[in-house]
Amino acid sequence: MYVSPVREPLIKGKKDYNKVTEDITAPMAGKPSKYWYMGIGLSLLALLAGGIGTVITIWYGIGTWGLNKTIGWGWGITNLVWWIGIGHAGTFISAILLLFRQKWRTSINRSAEAMTLMAVTCAGFFPLIHMGRLLLGFFIIPYPNTRDLWVNFNSPLLWDVFAISTYGIVSLLFWYTGLIPDLATMRDRATHKIKKAIYNLLSFGWTGSARHWSRHETLSLIMAGLAAPLVLSVHTIVSFDFATSVIPGWHTTIFPPYFVSGAIFSGFAMVLTLMIVARKALNLEDYITVNHVESMNKIIITTGSIVGIAYLTELFVAWYSGVEYEQYAFMNRALGPYAWAYWIMMTCNVITPQLFWFKKIRRSLIATFIISIFVNIGMWFERFVIIITSLHRDFLPSSWSMYAPSLVEVALFIGTLGLFFTLFLLFIRAFPIIAIAEVKSVLKSSGENKKHSNHE
Repeated sequence: MYVSPVREPLIKGKKDYNKVTEDITAPMAGKPSKYWYMGIGLSLLALLAGGIGTVITIWYGIGTWGLNKTIGWGWGITNLVWWIGIGHAGTFISAILLLFRQKWRTSINRSAEAMTLMAVTCAGFFPLIHMGRLLLGFFIIPYPNTRDLWVNFNSPLLWDVFAISTYGIVSLLFWYTGLIPDLATMRDRATHKIKKAIYNLLSFGWTGSARHWSRHETLSLIMAGLAAPLVLSVHTIVSFDFATSVIPGWHTTIFPPYFVSGAIFSGFAMVLTLMIVARKALNLEDYITVNHVESMNKIIITTGSIVGIAYLTELFVAWYSGVEYEQYAFMNRALGPYAWAYWIMMTCNVITPQLFWFKKIRRSLIATFIISIFVNIGMWFERFVIIITSLHRDFLPSSWSMYAPSLVEVALFIGTLGLFFTLFLLFIRAFPIIAIAEVKSVLKSSGENKKHSNHE
């Protein structure tokens, strides 16, 4: 007779409610470690480089970038699409996995949601800086004005503005809604009057009553229902920037599902990169377990396989179409001057994730960390390949051109990395990196909690 294996608990160790609170809030107590100071120092240094690049771009214009008459989109749009993709995992983990009642999400959803907000912030920077003058940003806002000048609703780039801003607002509300019970916990534990007052203000007077919990759970489900379609819509709209054009290599109907799966693919990779480091540095191994890592790796296998199929489908459709321009675009990607970027993309995104089919590798933290970095690199090169190789050789050989980023573009990208990690390091000092209330619900529902404190 077959006996189903016993599932390992999501939370390790004999934990009670009070112990859960103490463990998760420990990184916020006392002075930061030397590693935190080292991390924030490097992040601020990178942010300074980005600030210098921003000042140069605003002062002199985007002529300081490596763009030319053929390649009007360079690292700016590449980084925009990459950052938006990274932000996809937060909404996916929070919204869709909540609707499907996946309990393993409880230890990683808070940091993933915060990561979404940080990634959207980094992504939103590039459309503004690409204008060359930040003050021109008001042209993308539809509002009644005396100039009788309205935004161009036919432009896919305007769709990006609406999609990204909507995604950012809903993600912020979702993140903050889940944070309210934990803010009340921090209020009750705070010993400094100023901290207590701040947490009290942010928690909106949460008392933990049955009515508060009922409204909180109802609101969470409503927000999840609103946010879930955004997982599909945001990167679908970003893909329209390319798919609605007539450029060979862009004009394809496979882009929306291809971009969405790629976004979730890269987003989960970044979550793994951060959480594997955070669980060790913040002593959270009992809460972010190997089971959590394995569950995320399974999603990476799924989405990575979809991305690989999309790559092969593109090649097949280009060949089957009989359109010589389309055929040449893909042959140029694989064998042309940017072939090195194409094969980095294929190796990192198609071959490397397939190692997760082996359970030993799927449950190895070191292997997962290395592969997650490869995926992040590969997904950046995917955006680079799609944009640059499709533009640098178009219909007219007389306009063919090569592209290389300038130091200003490199500085801007490094600056967004610095901004991302600066915000994340500040986040872990100000808020619980794991959802305390949701972890406690896992303890209660799984029967792992035998003894708990009555007051938190």
